[in-house]
Amino acid sequence: MTSVVMIAGDGIGPEVMTATREIVRAAGARIDWIEAHAGLPAIERFNDPLPDETLNLIRKHRVAIKGPCTTPVGKGFRSINVRLRRELDLFASIRPVQTLPGIKVPYTDVDLIIVRENTEGLYAGMEHVVVPGVVESLRLVTRDAVERIVRYAFELARNQGRRKVTVVHKASVLPISDGMFLRIADAIADDYPFIEYQQQTIDHVSLDLAMDPTLYDVLVMENLFGDVLSDLCAGLVGGLGVVPGSNIGKRYALFEAVHGSAPDIAGKGIANPIALLRSAAMMLDHVGQRVPAARIEQSVRKTLLAAVGLTGDLGGNGNTRTITDELIRNL
Repeated sequence: MTSVVMIAGDGIGPEVMTATREIVRAAGARIDWIEAHAGLPAIERFNDPLPDETLNLIRKHRVAIKGPCTTPVGKGFRSINVRLRRELDLFASIRPVQTLPGIKVPYTDVDLIIVRENTEGLYAGMEHVVVPGVVESLRLVTRDAVERIVRYAFELARNQGRRKVTVVHKASVLPISDGMFLRIADAIADDYPFIEYQQQTIDHVSLDLAMDPTLYDVLVMENLFGDVLSDLCAGLVGGLGVVPGSNIGKRYALFEAVHGSAPDIAGKGIANPIALLRSAAMMLDHVGQRVPAARIEQSVRKTLLAAVGLTGDLGGNGNTRTITDELIRNL
């Protein structure tokens, strides 16, 4: 039995989390769920969207799964996701993107992974007013952070039998920071001569992804580039409602739905749980429960291909209950 901290979140979060837990149990996974709070329910209860109690539970149990959470804008609260990554040093955001059966998209054989540095860059949050009307934002890049994210990408490629790692940059405009990133990547790539290695600018990669995403396999990059490209790549396979996500550190791991809380449909019973479910499958694989993880992934593909009981965003006329039942039936 593996203990996992469960953060349902808000909006459609509780609905997709309930469905995910039901399917995970049906798949034969052995999970002891430890409930924790974040988002709007945490503000109501603790006056903090990410209370210390939740962080301490993750530190204790090491693994967590999170539904979508709302951070109120303009209320003095910092992004929940940014705080989780910084507090727990979840330095690697991993977004696998694969073509799924039954979803109509222009591409048929996308299979790539975005590896995003999660703690630095412009998202380090270092900005200030120089004089009224002038704001300066600092882009932080450190050798240690670059080394660990690039090596993580190469190790991921090696462990998954991937053929190529592409470092995404803009060194022509940022020669000091991205220049250091590339020099470090060159040195690490030398330790993996059996993996093809290339450097490519962010604008070139964006164009290639629109023209032919099969050119890429594992892409590693800094925070802002990774934020943009990971969502772009999700669009290649059907959107944020079907792609999983994880945030990995040396001690802790957080798996999450990468879509929003969709308050406009919350409580209506029509939310699609596949993104969170596939994140749960990544979590099961992470903790060594690979058989139920594989069963879930196979069921997702079988369910999408059959097109029975699907929610409206997937082209069906079903709801959360019908797609959950189909996912369980197809395990």
